[in-house]
Amino acid sequence: MSYRVGVDIGGSFTDFALLDERDNSIRTLKVLSRPDSPGSEITTGLAAFRQRDGIDPAEITYFTHGTTVGVNAVIQRKGVKLALFATEGFCDVLELARLKIPHIHDLFSRRPAPLITRDRVFAIKERSDRDGNVLQTVDRQSVIDAVEAARAAGCEGIVVSLLHSYRNASNEAQVREIVAEVAPDLLTSCSAEIWPIIREYERTITAVINAYVQPKVIHYLDAFERALKEMGVPVPPRITKSNGGVMGLAQAKAECVQMVLSGTASGVMGASYIAESCGLNRLLSLDIGGTSADVAVIVDGRPEYGNGEIIGDFPIYIPSVSVTSVGQGGGSIAWIDSLGVLQVGPDSAGSLPGPVCFRRGGTEATATDAFAACGLIGHGDLGYNAVQVDVAGARAAVGKLADPLGISIEETAENIIALAVSSMYSDTSGLISRFGLDPREFYFLAFGGAGPMMGCFLARELKLKGVVVPPTPGVLSALGGLVADIKNDFIRTLYCDLVPAVSERLQQNTQQLRAEAEGWLAREYGADLPYELSFSADMRYRGQSFEIDVLLQPSWLLEGDLAAIRSAFDTHHTRLFGHHDAQAPVQMINLRLVLSSPTPKPRLTTLAKANGPVQALRQVEAWIDGRWWQLDVVSRSALFAGHQLTGPVIIAQDDCTTCVPPQMQVDVDHYGNLIITPQTGAHHGH
Repeated sequence: MSYRVGVDIGGSFTDFALLDERDNSIRTLKVLSRPDSPGSEITTGLAAFRQRDGIDPAEITYFTHGTTVGVNAVIQRKGVKLALFATEGFCDVLELARLKIPHIHDLFSRRPAPLITRDRVFAIKERSDRDGNVLQTVDRQSVIDAVEAARAAGCEGIVVSLLHSYRNASNEAQVREIVAEVAPDLLTSCSAEIWPIIREYERTITAVINAYVQPKVIHYLDAFERALKEMGVPVPPRITKSNGGVMGLAQAKAECVQMVLSGTASGVMGASYIAESCGLNRLLSLDIGGTSADVAVIVDGRPEYGNGEIIGDFPIYIPSVSVTSVGQGGGSIAWIDSLGVLQVGPDSAGSLPGPVCFRRGGTEATATDAFAACGLIGHGDLGYNAVQVDVAGARAAVGKLADPLGISIEETAENIIALAVSSMYSDTSGLISRFGLDPREFYFLAFGGAGPMMGCFLARELKLKGVVVPPTPGVLSALGGLVADIKNDFIRTLYCDLVPAVSERLQQNTQQLRAEAEGWLAREYGADLPYELSFSADMRYRGQSFEIDVLLQPSWLLEGDLAAIRSAFDTHHTRLFGHHDAQAPVQMINLRLVLSSPTPKPRLTTLAKANGPVQALRQVEAWIDGRWWQLDVVSRSALFAGHQLTGPVIIAQDDCTTCVPPQMQVDVDHYGNLIITPQTGAHHGH
């Protein structure tokens, strides 16, 4: 017997999805995360599978893992203290950034403080020109002085990002050699090795985020690897990447930025798989965990991809699933500011101590506690019996905020929920606008521990078509890791006009990228795997500031078919902007290659048809929309294809709780998805 395992470790819970290769069936499990003891949640989960299902870890043939440790460190600004070594005269790169105001219509909007403040940026005497020719070799003394200054500032790591290093990385490498000689204990990374792209800020911020999370990620992955060995898992684990693929541990430790959106991308890949399998054509995936809410666009079963995704306050420029991350989750802490105003997040209680109602030492009210205080959760155990919800404890915690605010516990709890939803609304509506979507055509696919709990409240504010809750929403990210393909990105900056003279250069770079990709696959996985290569290029009209990514056929690049390349660019430009200029000269900035190798996929089971009305577990009271309601609590396991429910109603299951507000209805489809839509003629007055 052989099993493939996908694991997603979030801030509060660790989710397992296990694929039995005999019949492609799926089993799931959820245990509490242990940020205080990384890796122990893996041991706990595998031991539970052995006890519950008789599965020996030695029978595991594939193990993949997605984690939010990177993105959480950036959102909460809890990474390592860094220094930046930059070319003399160019030390303001992080301060200047792109001179964009985060919220252009807010007169009080302030640009975020950089992850490396200006007092920790040090000048290196060196210089290369735009073609990569070294004009001035590295001045050794300037590096030694910078290292001493970095030490004096208490820095634990160094990022080296020098001008034009994407063309020639020799000066960056020389700086690192000197640092290794005089300060071998300082973790040092070079921007051209992390992601060798043109544009100084984009390359620098990507390298900074990589280094900012690296010590946490390495510590975490080491503990994770030890736990697997202790349990007798015979295969090396794979880590899910921001681009929706998977990679090995060595690459994950060296290129941490590639896994900053690891757990997030896993969820999107799981949602895409559900969307494609169930024929759901227009979805926004809504993954709400303990710390963050992540939203992505999925059309016809395929997620949108992009560069420059915003993580907390900062962009990263590696290819990634196009996701908006909001610093709001089920564990987001509610607090009162110095002006006496209620606030929620971005700090999270995570798993330890967690929400007060989880009884794990939490003392501050969170969004989850607000739902418990309103009577919307706490009618059954959560997390496969890992948590017994303490409703009285949640009400007491919310009460500490209610007293100074001078309002009731229920009103305070509902305000906490409204504030969390408001933050999500702001960023999600921005994503909808960015892609030019009509929200009335889209459903949320709500998952993660808190997605089904909060999804309907957010959907009705955005006026979405409805909410889809899959059969095991709490563990969909783990399933996403399981269905993710092996995938890696490769890039060359060309910065050339699309003229006949570049044909030979295009051919050479295409062959080099192909050899690099095939070499990577052979090293990491062995040469006998099937794979696909997908070429594209960042292109623009000369004089434009930014590019669009255009899919290209390899034959066009190898044969120098510039007319076909030009036509593909014009067509894509028209699709995006409604026009093109056939006379304007075109430039190719970056040539890209994506290598992917498919993995086995599970089959979705269908649900038996309903042969009678739904039996409620019990009736409870819950506070929704400013008043108490009598409503049913229904077990998810009692629902069959064709069943219908009307809100308000609570649907309880092992891995999460689905809260359906008034004036919404639930239909169960033949895959067991809950399709939640506004009742005909219903209008929500918020």
